[in-house]
Amino acid sequence: MGLVGGVLGFFIGLPIGLAAAYFVYLRYFAARRLQDPVIRPLRDLDSETLQTTIPDIPLWVKSPDYERIDWMNRFIFDMWPFLDKAICNNIKRATRPIFDQYVGKYGIESIEYGQLTLGSLPPTFQGIKVYEMLEKELVIEPVIRWASIMNVIVNVKVHSFKVSAQLEDLHIMLTPRVTLKPLVPSFPCFSNLCVSLMEKPSIDFRFKLFGGDVMAIPGLYQYVQDQICKQISILYHWPKVIQIPILDGASGATKKPVGILHVKVIRAMNLLKMDLLGKSDPYVKMRLSGERLPSKKTTVKMSNLNPEWNEHFKFIVKDPGTQVLELHMFDWEKVKMHDKLGMQVIPLRLLTPYESKLFTLDLVRSMNPNDPHNKKNRGKLVVELTFDPFRDDSRTSAASDGEGSASARREADGESSGGVLLVSVENAEDVEGKRHTNPYAEVLFRGERKKTKVIRKTRDPRWSEEFQFMLDEPPVEDRIHIEVKSKRRGLPFPNKESLGHVNINLVDVVNNGRINEKYHLINSRNGMIQVEIKWSTV
Repeated sequence: MGLVGGVLGFFIGLPIGLAAAYFVYLRYFAARRLQDPVIRPLRDLDSETLQTTIPDIPLWVKSPDYERIDWMNRFIFDMWPFLDKAICNNIKRATRPIFDQYVGKYGIESIEYGQLTLGSLPPTFQGIKVYEMLEKELVIEPVIRWASIMNVIVNVKVHSFKVSAQLEDLHIMLTPRVTLKPLVPSFPCFSNLCVSLMEKPSIDFRFKLFGGDVMAIPGLYQYVQDQICKQISILYHWPKVIQIPILDGASGATKKPVGILHVKVIRAMNLLKMDLLGKSDPYVKMRLSGERLPSKKTTVKMSNLNPEWNEHFKFIVKDPGTQVLELHMFDWEKVKMHDKLGMQVIPLRLLTPYESKLFTLDLVRSMNPNDPHNKKNRGKLVVELTFDPFRDDSRTSAASDGEGSASARREADGESSGGVLLVSVENAEDVEGKRHTNPYAEVLFRGERKKTKVIRKTRDPRWSEEFQFMLDEPPVEDRIHIEVKSKRRGLPFPNKESLGHVNINLVDVVNNGRINEKYHLINSRNGMIQVEIKWSTV
């Protein structure tokens, strides 16, 4: 009976005791905790407390030139679940070729992601500074903090033994400078995104191997942090810039031409034997990087391992500091695909304006320095390059003398000096078709035809597209034909319809260097077209 009474007393007394304690807590303690917090101005804080608090104060409070952008943080927070999946998928696609390079080497059988997530916490912007620039560019400096709970697990199978490496709890603080340039009338209104770091980044993370935290090893943690920050600073610290192209050449945001590259393909020596009779039928195919124009080719030299061409080619140069000339040697085949004999590239930054430079190139299979096939002797290619910038009235006489000597040498080799005709079709007004109005512009010059994009259902299209024509001599007696047409697919309407045209004599362009006029379209009631034409010589 005593045991039963004790059990009943425990189960009845315990709830009563807990309820009494809860009411006491609400009466005497909870009211104190619910009181308004004591707010003290910064000037009343002691130096130690103030020094501890300052790093957590947002930049828009400490620095008046930084703006508060809570709206962007809210936007990123709502978008982060989708951004997390998209970014992780891109990481997987980008790293897959890198993983595949090591599979089969060093006993590695497979490399796979066990888990890949950036966590549920997105980066936050502490503030942003915007610079006012006179040029056609926009410069901003955001301060980014990211206390990520990311979890990345990579499983490596080596000789049937599984090795797991895990990266987690990544903390980053960056102060990048982002430059949007140049600003253009095509969405998203800038063609390149340039990023550089203004300060040394702060990076912290945990790295586990075989389940153990490697960063817990004494001395290793600080060394790894310093090395990572140092290498990132070497690559991206201002004034070094990583440039990300946003718009391609079709958007009208490409760089303006600055000169002409003259290429003379002279000869090749000791090429590979690709035919059954111990010969090859070589030809050279070349192009400038960053261009979407078709490649140019030499003639084919049949059954020759030491061919000579002495053939001349011209290319329009837009950025001599970054562009390279790609040269590919092929063995011509009548039926099957042409065999590749080798390749090589020449950076244009190696050239001095107006001076011809001779290159003797060792052909390689690819530009991958780790390609073992590059050790094989594939012969040599001899080319001569000359870069002629377009004329500028402010150039020095020394440059003019160099240009004259280079031009004289090319004329002696059978070349004549020329230039580039740049035709910019800007916009049209009040164009109207009888059946439909989906206007596009067509430029016809010396038998070469080029077209703008089609703008649907508008009488006031804006194209802002530029076309280039390389000429060996000034087009003094030529004229250019520009016609606005409308295009529609399907029946019962006709496919194309003319909305008007204009013929422009180029003699004024050659004499003045540039015209920018609005022309009335012939065979159009009220249609007008805005065209800018430039003639640049070397």
